[in-house]
Formats: sequence, structure tokens, C-alpha cells
Amino acid sequence: MKNLKAILFDLDGTLIDSEYFHYECWNEILEEYNVALTFADWLKNYAGMPLPVNAKSLMEKHQIKTNLNDFIAMRENLFLERLKTKDISLMPYALEFIQFFHNKGLILSIVTASSRQEVELIFDRNGLRKYFSLIITRTDVDKSKPDPESYNICCKELNISKEQCIVFEDTENGIKSAVAAGITCYAIQSNVTEHARLSLADKLFLNLNEAKKYMLKSQLIALADN
Repeated sequence: MKNLKAILFDLDGTLIDSEYFHYECWNEILEEYNVALTFADWLKNYAGMPLPVNAKSLMEKHQIKTNLNDFIAMRENLFLERLKTKDISLMPYALEFIQFFHNKGLILSIVTASSRQEVELIFDRNGLRKYFSLIITRTDVDKSKPDPESYNICCKELNISKEQCIVFEDTENGIKSAVAAGITCYAIQSNVTEHARLSLADKLFLNLNEAKKYMLKSQLIALADN
């Protein structure tokens, strides 16, 4: 890769430590139907998937008799309500990583399966909004990850060639989306038991600091003023 110009980030599990938050919200909803997920089940089968897909899957698996749109709305409203009073922590080294590459002049974008309303509320609480030039959410696409549509749209709107971008993802579906779009994809995953599932990524790191060191060593950007 040469002339790196943009970094495209997944949000949940890549920049923000939100998977347990999502898991807790789902279990609060599912308790009404006498269903309980384990966190391991969540990570294996639902993390990284858009809300409508998970809602449909859970209804079918647990034979929940309710209207799908109502089920989705219930879950979305609960998530937004909880966000008003509870902060979601950033992933390790996320802020330092974002600030470093932003200061280097790279364009930073978010490509997420979350809704725009969720992203904006999260960013309003943690102050990340100012670093990102573009945010692509599930609201902006017809087909969510693992379909490549969201990454294709992002590159088109940024008017930057895919060869000048790197994607950061933490789930199999996210990586499949980036790879299908033809963009270099680095996986960030501290859970080594997940690494085999993420082998489609071009590189795999335990955290963003490891990725930053690799990018500097590989001279993907100028090394001055590190």
C-alpha cells in the first residue's frame, strides 16, 4: 500500500467497548419472553450484525410471537434510553489512535451497522464526532455487512480510491464486508479464541496500539513527529 489517505473504522467492538452493552439490552428485552442469552452466545452469533437481522434471528430461534418491527423498535428505544444515562467506554488505545492519525492529516470515517441516531448519541457523549469526516450507518444502506455496500458508499462519498484506505474491523461479518469491497482490512481482536474466524483479514492485532506500531514500521504514513 502507498499514499494512505483514509482509515475507515467499524464502531462497536472496534472503537467503542459496546458489545456487553448491546448484550445487556437484548437480555432485558428477552427476559419478558423467558429467554436469556449468554455473553459467549452473543459474541459468537450476534455481535457485528445489524439490529434487524438479530431481531429476526432471535424471534425465529426462540419462537417469540410478536411483530418484528415492534420487536426492533422496542430494542432500539431501550438502547437509546440506556445511552442517556450510561457511557460506553472506548476500546484500549482508541482515542490515542484516532488523535494520532487525525493529526497526521488522514481522513477518518465510521462505517457501522448501528443506526445514525445511536452513533450520534454515543459521539455526543464521548466527544469523538469532531475527528470523523463521514459516518455511514445502517440507515444509509440497503444491505448491511457482510455485504460490501457500506464500504463502497464510504469510498465513493470520500472520493478516495480503495487502494488508499485501510479498514479496521473486529468481527467476521465486518471483515467479509471490507474484503468484498476490495479494501485492505486489519482486524482488532483481543480475544484470541476469535482469531481463527478472523483469518480473512489482511492483518490481525490484539489492539490498536499494535496496529499503529505496525503501520509506522511499514511506513504507511510519514514517520516524522511520531
